[in-house]
Amino acid sequence: MSARMTVLASLTLPGHPRSVRYARAFIRDTLVPAHVLDGGDVLDDLTLIVDEFAGNAIRHTASGRGGKLTIALLRGADLVRVEVTDDGADGKRPRLRPAPEGESGRGLHIVQALTAAWGHRADGPRTIVWADVPLAAER
Repeated sequence: MSARMTVLASLTLPGHPRSVRYARAFIRDTLVPAHVLDGGDVLDDLTLIVDEFAGNAIRHTASGRGGKLTIALLRGADLVRVEVTDDGADGKRPRLRPAPEGESGRGLHIVQALTAAWGHRADGPRTIVWADVPLAAER
């Protein structure tokens, strides 16, 4: 992680499946053109990552059972970080499964391939899942 991160914006949405499209739009509307000049790979990668994180929050946590989720965008000198905070899953945290064979379970593998680093941290009963995407010059 960069030594210093600046919060660019955050958005709280209801834990409903249609909120995922608003999360994607939030990424695109917030980052272009002021913060990600290339508008290409970095933006596409962050959009895919927030899609995965928001979808998982809605499917696997209390966020999807009448709760909410919050998306935050942060900027470091050489990367952009996206964080998705969910309402918690009774202490369960995201984990990378062994190589998935079926239709589900691939999302975090894709996130790992697109990021410099990703992970999660507890925030009381909630979970913050984060991913760092290097800016184009560092890719």
